[in-house]
Amino acid sequence: MLGGRIIRALALSMALGVAALAQAAETLGREALAPYIAPPMSLGERINDKGVWQLLNSGGAEAGYVFETEPMAPLPGFSGAAINLLVVLDLDGRFLDVQLLSHNEPIFVSGLPEKLFYDFFKQYRGHSISDTLVVGSPYGAGGEGSALVYLDGVTKGTASVRIAHESILAAALQVAREKMSGISTGPPAHPDRDHHEDLTWDDLLAQGIVTRKTVSNAEIDAAFAGTLWEDDDPAARDAPEAPYLDLWVVDLGPPSIAQAVLSPGSYDELQGLMAIATTDEPVLVIDTARHGLVTERFVRNTSPDLISATQGGFPIAFRDADIYIELNDALPEELHDGAALILRTDRRLGFDPTAEWTLQIKALRAHGSFQPELGSVTLEASHKTPERFFSRPEVIMPVPPWVEALRNRQGDLVVLALFLTALLAVLSLGMSRLAGHRLFTPIRLALLAFVTGFIGWWGQGQLSIATPLAVARTGLEGGSLAFLLYDPFSLVIWGVTLIGFVFWGRGLFCGWLCPFGALQEFASHIGRLLRLPQIEPSAVWDRRLKGLKYLVLAGLVALLLAAPAALDAAIEVEPFKTAITTFFVREWYYVAYAAALLVLSMVLFKGFCRYLCPLGAVMAIGGLVRGRDWIARREACGSPCQLCRVNCRYGAIKKSGEIAYSECFQCLDCVTIHDDPRQCVPLILAARRRKPEIAAE
Repeated sequence: MLGGRIIRALALSMALGVAALAQAAETLGREALAPYIAPPMSLGERINDKGVWQLLNSGGAEAGYVFETEPMAPLPGFSGAAINLLVVLDLDGRFLDVQLLSHNEPIFVSGLPEKLFYDFFKQYRGHSISDTLVVGSPYGAGGEGSALVYLDGVTKGTASVRIAHESILAAALQVAREKMSGISTGPPAHPDRDHHEDLTWDDLLAQGIVTRKTVSNAEIDAAFAGTLWEDDDPAARDAPEAPYLDLWVVDLGPPSIAQAVLSPGSYDELQGLMAIATTDEPVLVIDTARHGLVTERFVRNTSPDLISATQGGFPIAFRDADIYIELNDALPEELHDGAALILRTDRRLGFDPTAEWTLQIKALRAHGSFQPELGSVTLEASHKTPERFFSRPEVIMPVPPWVEALRNRQGDLVVLALFLTALLAVLSLGMSRLAGHRLFTPIRLALLAFVTGFIGWWGQGQLSIATPLAVARTGLEGGSLAFLLYDPFSLVIWGVTLIGFVFWGRGLFCGWLCPFGALQEFASHIGRLLRLPQIEPSAVWDRRLKGLKYLVLAGLVALLLAAPAALDAAIEVEPFKTAITTFFVREWYYVAYAAALLVLSMVLFKGFCRYLCPLGAVMAIGGLVRGRDWIARREACGSPCQLCRVNCRYGAIKKSGEIAYSECFQCLDCVTIHDDPRQCVPLILAARRRKPEIAAE
């Protein structure tokens, strides 16, 4: 009765708390973020309302971006709360720093050393968002030479680490697309060194591989018409039909094109540059008219002052390649006499030579003799190079994190699946035979030892109230439950537990699959071997104490709704993290608490499970979906026979003989008695009645 009232109250509280939890993540201010930026860098101005800031260098120039992950990628962790990280990217899309700002991951809050979580993020430094970063170790033969970049996870905390990793990538790619000029988030096209064609200058013209843009003096006069500078170019006025700009543009990245345009010496010099051979795309521009491409202030190996370019709305960072240019003798003479530059840009910054891009040439005019005032117009020429001259590296997409998690745990999952299949088969088809076996107790203890050692300490499959609370919080906030996939081992146990609700109620997990429950059962056997006095609460106090677990659950739900920051500490009412996850390697007070519960179990049979466990309360509620009464009963059970009730150490059998399945741990003691003609009182009495009848015959 108490449990039912509490559960109705919990449902009402959760419904009332939806609005309180549906709030967007707030971004941190300058005072909170500035200390994380290492000198000589500093925090600039806020760029948007998503927590993106400028990164400034020592000279005050923009050097990159600083942002939090939670506002843009609020992926829920295992507590239901997002992991918030500070990411610092340079303008080339390279990670300068990644630091943990806040989290509520249970395994690191009061389990594993939190330093391991902080140290994990140091691995991002120097990597690019164009790298295919994955958490884990190489799978199969994918180690040396792999296009994937592996980040070492944290033992027993890899699931939380993967969630953080996904948050970092999601936020970084969003910043790259929206804020970083032309940063490519995938591998760029690069010249195919194995592609060869015999091309001539005429072939290049006919196939559109060379772009030509001509602007006459009359056209440039028209561009300046109506401005202060409309009469400031006498040469244009005197020869209106003469060319002002006769621009030729050709991409020299593909070797076949470069050989058709350059002399052998210039071609060899171009190919000898390491950057050209690996990351840079060279573009030849020639002007055979009077524009000249640069001013007298131009310095070689820098960005030309009159030339710029764009692609897809983003600027292209061109600079002079500082290469001596000697053209192929087969080219027209006028090209040999023109002003020529080989420009270069880094393909990794998003430049795609096979997509159309626009070269922009400034035309300058000066007005006045003393401190002349300069004016300009921009002339544009669009260009692209055919796709056949380029190749693109195969994009090796990392498998989804849940698939990677499955791969990393595949051996454990196979063993777990075999064990669970065998256990379910025995409990479904041979439960009475198991309960009546003369070695039932040793068999049960062996199974519980496997649960403790393999499922608990090795597999880290101890279920916790933290998961249902995280699911509830995520549901209330409208988040994704994908975080459950990061721990497939525990997820399988949850799945089997939910199936068990239908067939047996809470008994399957609480009686057979809970590692800490198994430890308590071992403690109870030790207490009996030591002949320690046993505490047996009266029926009244047993009923009262069993309501405590629902109150504990109610308190945790209240914290979830009102003070989620305090939830992680409150969940420590469960000793699971201490006894199972960290194998008692924790602060002394956690160890003392867990040890005290085990000592208590030596005199009070599974006291924590029966009276305090909030997860047990959830299991009892889940057991309400049970579809059958799986423990056989007779009319004489309860009246007059009370043997099963007296021997049930869980107090799960009423005086009437009815089973209270919400408190049944499926220990099978009553099944053993029920099926044993030497123990079951109704069977013994029936046998006695048959003896005179047989004798009379």
